[in-house]
Amino acid sequence: MNVMTASVALNDGRTPAQAGAQGNERDAGSPVRTDWTRTEIADLFDLPFDELMFRAQTVHRAHHAIGQVQLCTLLSIKTGGCPEDCGYCSQSASADTQLKAEKLMEVQAVLASAAEAKAAGSQRFCMGAAWRNPKDRDMDAVIAMVEGVRAMGMETCMTLGMLTPDQAQRLAAAGLDYYNHNIDTSPENYANIISTRSFEDRLDTLAHVRAAGINVCSGGIVGLGETRSDRVGFVHALATLPRHPESVPVNALVPVKGTVLGNMLADTPLAKIDDIEFVRTVAVARITMPLSMVRLSAGRESMSDATQALCFMAGANSIFTGDQLLTTGNAGDDADAALLAKLGMTPMVGEEPMRRSSCC
Repeated sequence: MNVMTASVALNDGRTPAQAGAQGNERDAGSPVRTDWTRTEIADLFDLPFDELMFRAQTVHRAHHAIGQVQLCTLLSIKTGGCPEDCGYCSQSASADTQLKAEKLMEVQAVLASAAEAKAAGSQRFCMGAAWRNPKDRDMDAVIAMVEGVRAMGMETCMTLGMLTPDQAQRLAAAGLDYYNHNIDTSPENYANIISTRSFEDRLDTLAHVRAAGINVCSGGIVGLGETRSDRVGFVHALATLPRHPESVPVNALVPVKGTVLGNMLADTPLAKIDDIEFVRTVAVARITMPLSMVRLSAGRESMSDATQALCFMAGANSIFTGDQLLTTGNAGDDADAALLAKLGMTPMVGEEPMRRSSCC
């Protein structure tokens, strides 16, 4: 036991090393937990960095393929003009970003983009629309997109805003694999970021998606000016759902001038979360949600190779590849291929077999 580890005690009197040994045994061999307390999650954040990384990597290796990363592509199928006032989003109608509102893309254009993504090695194709919620008149086109992408042999994911139970059922019938609806931040911090809908609205849509039998994709954004307590609350909200999201995107805020948070944070030290704190968030997400795919999402284009490597060591095993996400830049296929080659990692092929071996 090293001196640093021996000198730190957790709230219940154990040292981090003792907690690590007990946690590794429990995480590798017992059912997935949905009863995490905020104190337990805060204790994980407080672990010495090497101990936290060891625990996260141990949990990751118990449940996921080693050295494999799922490549996903994200396409904006309807850009701009969203009536929500999310303080981070350039697509909000209330943001002064000069982003022009566009109509829903034609189905064939979406399918052409999906074919390009598959040719570039993507396994999952994600489609996002800047809506508060989809109108029923748009659902036929959306359904055709899902069916067309699935026919190519790719996993499908959509993020369309809030859903009614009937809309979730229609997407399920079309074969949608995942529905993304991020909780963004902690319940306590949510109203500071968005005022046009509530945290409970988010949870309602997740419940509709789950009831329809669609895999849940839900994560959030760090670097919003939140406290570590908010990051604890964010992870806690996901890790105590009746069933963990199958996919958990962890985004680093990309400050966009013209948005509320972009104007507030772009020129301050808070604009970019500390790299080690970001990696800690990824590691805690991996430990508390061991079966989930943890996706390293927005913000990668400003991360060093070393920071991204630490995120993979912390348990991230999915990335968005390509040159652009919805409206912000991304690292690009060539840069991602070079990074994975440098790290000796490979793109995931086929569904990870252990991911659905049990559920909470």
